[in-house]
Amino acid sequence: MDIIFGRNRKEQQEPVRAKVTGKIPAWLQGTLLRNGPGMHTVGESRYNHWFDGLALLHSFTIRDGEVYYRSKYLRSDTYNANIEANRIVVSEFGTMAYPDPCKNIFSKAFSYLSHTIPDFTDNCLINIMKCGEDFYATSETNYIRKINPQTLETLEKVDYRKYVAVNLATSHPHYDEAGNVLNMGTSIVEKGKTKYVIFKIPATVPEGKKQGKSPWKHTEVFCSIPSRSLLSPSYYHSFGVTKNYVIFLEQPFRLDILKMATAYIRRMSWASCLAFHREEKTYIHIIDQKTRQPVQTKFYTDAMVVFHHVNAYEEDGCIVFDVIAYEDNSLYQLFYLANLNQDFKENSRLTSVPTLRRFAVPLHVDKIIKYDILTKSSLKWREDDCWPAEPLFVPAPGAKDEDDGVILSAIVSTDPQKLPFLLILDAKSFTELARASVDVDMHMDLHGLFITDMDWDTKKQAASEEQRDRVSDCHGAPLT
Repeated sequence: MDIIFGRNRKEQQEPVRAKVTGKIPAWLQGTLLRNGPGMHTVGESRYNHWFDGLALLHSFTIRDGEVYYRSKYLRSDTYNANIEANRIVVSEFGTMAYPDPCKNIFSKAFSYLSHTIPDFTDNCLINIMKCGEDFYATSETNYIRKINPQTLETLEKVDYRKYVAVNLATSHPHYDEAGNVLNMGTSIVEKGKTKYVIFKIPATVPEGKKQGKSPWKHTEVFCSIPSRSLLSPSYYHSFGVTKNYVIFLEQPFRLDILKMATAYIRRMSWASCLAFHREEKTYIHIIDQKTRQPVQTKFYTDAMVVFHHVNAYEEDGCIVFDVIAYEDNSLYQLFYLANLNQDFKENSRLTSVPTLRRFAVPLHVDKIIKYDILTKSSLKWREDDCWPAEPLFVPAPGAKDEDDGVILSAIVSTDPQKLPFLLILDAKSFTELARASVDVDMHMDLHGLFITDMDWDTKKQAASEEQRDRVSDCHGAPLT
């Protein structure tokens, strides 16, 4: 496996003609641009992770049934600094670089302090992005590099932070019919808040603006979503888009900002600051592209790690999206170069099996649905102008069947003439058993818990015993 993942590759700067077998369709004319890590050692130093290697661009140009190949390393500031020093001097996500041991103590101290809030690498090795008529090599930091798609020459560096407040950004943007770019990134503790920012880059400078202006200067914030944690935002590699909505999964694979800020001093990589919290939920954020606001209803599912969205569309009142999901973050661990050796087959067993998962999220939450995953049949309750809260199942005493019990839901209405009420459904048939209306200004709730009388009796008994113990302790203690 070291032959595939760990060996440095040579550039092929001049196009070389490929040998074609078979027949390429006559209509296939163009260039396939690709990006990925190509250099894993610099001098005597070596990267720890395959995703850290220096970016090597390559292309396949298809013309009239012939194919020409060329490749060239991205001449990033990171590449140039490493080659000049003949060692890795710029840190990557899985590899922390340290100052030359020959430097004096003052230089070392300055290097440590400068890493407290890291300035990320511009080694853009993940993807290629089109913005207007230009092309950029991208990674997941705030930097991207413009390239010439014909010669693979490296051009200027663009810093997202000059146009939108993000420290990290995805390498999987989306494009609308006009060619505008929709992407998202994480803004870390910006003005005391950590949030996920969806931003839009126009394909062209809007009409009426000065000629020659860059589309970057017209980048706009499309929507922002507060992070569940100020200092532990979610890691994400991509997001989903339908005609009218954006889908973002805030997964419990999170980056610890405090650990990240001290990683250099602790001689740890930034990747070590990522942790998967399997006891937490994955939150599904749906953003309405028309209002540019998250929809009011909150959705969540079990803990998972998702790198790639596969597809997303709208059908029958639902947003349907497919993702490749993992049960943990061991996929990232697998690609440490130490694991990509002759024992790869054994090491790869640690990786959770990727699963294609489909989610159908209802756009209108005026229905409570019971879905049988075996028969693919469903039952539902709905009523005009009614908005049900999270349904809660309460099993009947001595229940033997999984749906032997009732469903409880607090219902509010947009009809001012209809009082809010507690709905009680038979869990098997989904028929209404009863409702309890209340003449109050009831709010739309989120989550809750049903406590039985038996629970209350147990708590009362425990409280009584605790009080009796306290009285005994007081009686037995000397007066002061």
